Amino acid sequence: MRTYLVTGGAGFIGSNFVHYMFRKYGDEIRIINVDALTYAGNLANLKDFEGKENYTFVKADIRDKAAITKIFEENDIDRVVNFAAESHVDRSIANPEVFVETNVLGTLVMLNAAKQAWENEDGSFKEGKRFLHVSTDEVYGSLENPEDYFYETTPYDPHSPYSASKASSDFIVKAYVDTYHFPAFITNCSNNYGPYQFPEKLIPLIINNALSGKKLPVYGDGKNVRDWLYVDDHCKGIDMVLENGRLGEKYNIGGHNEKQNIEIIHIILDTLKEYLPDSDPRKANVSEDLITYVTDRKGHDRRYAIAPDKIKAELGWEPETCFAEGIKKTIKWYLENLDWMTNITSGDYQQYYEKMYKDR
Repeated sequence: MRTYLVTGGAGFIGSNFVHYMFRKYGDEIRIINVDALTYAGNLANLKDFEGKENYTFVKADIRDKAAITKIFEENDIDRVVNFAAESHVDRSIANPEVFVETNVLGTLVMLNAAKQAWENEDGSFKEGKRFLHVSTDEVYGSLENPEDYFYETTPYDPHSPYSASKASSDFIVKAYVDTYHFPAFITNCSNNYGPYQFPEKLIPLIINNALSGKKLPVYGDGKNVRDWLYVDDHCKGIDMVLENGRLGEKYNIGGHNEKQNIEIIHIILDTLKEYLPDSDPRKANVSEDLITYVTDRKGHDRRYAIAPDKIKAELGWEPETCFAEGIKKTIKWYLENLDWMTNITSGDYQQYYEKMYKDR
């Protein structure tokens, strides 16, 4: 039975990856989920697997060398998928230090623990071991020309503390590949969307606020462009890289779904109006009048767009979910899981939301 160590597995993409892998492999694999359960980690995302013999949750921080080393000592880990990261750009602007500690030093702890567990006496590594580091397209900076795209060879040009910390973690992984021939991959993805996403992010934020009749905050002029990738398509790409990718390589995973932020908001509002019956009182809340332009984010990149040519050519991966389909699936999930949204938007999240937006 192949054993996966998934860090950040209670977060948005990590929990979707756990769901994807169990749907695909069932009882053929074992997953150890390590998560510090900070504001974005939610074990309710994984309630389907509670009590499952081939699933284990360990509450630990990837910065904790002793805890991570212990997991490797007690388990024969075959695959590491490192999702664990601070990933909210606004929080990185307010508190850069924790992003460096988690994203850079935490990745270093993970690499060292895996290296210690997998390295043979002659400096080679045990057969079949794989470490995949999940990163972002934000490390590449901002695209100015509409015909340009991010490729694996695009120079790094991060503009926020978040993207700078992820760029640093990418370089640490690359250094281990180059120095030790460590069996690792790096994947850089575009903006993910889908179930279980923490509602500081644009799509669940707009869904939740529209249903509640709250303002829909839009940074700047709302014309910043992002490439949107349905989370299941991303999970499939990660699995394919782990099993068939070339060791030491990096792969861009993008959705071919470029949209302006303001377009996304109008699509969500139109879809909510379509899905909600006239008898639902929330339908009256869903209005373009809620759109509120707020002061732009500091260092806000204008456009991201990934070219996933390499992963398609080498592994046959390409996005399967067009945005029109994916956003409907996403909105339907949130409408069917309102208790999840209610629970996650209470307490600290509400305090943070007020802090970030009340004066804008």
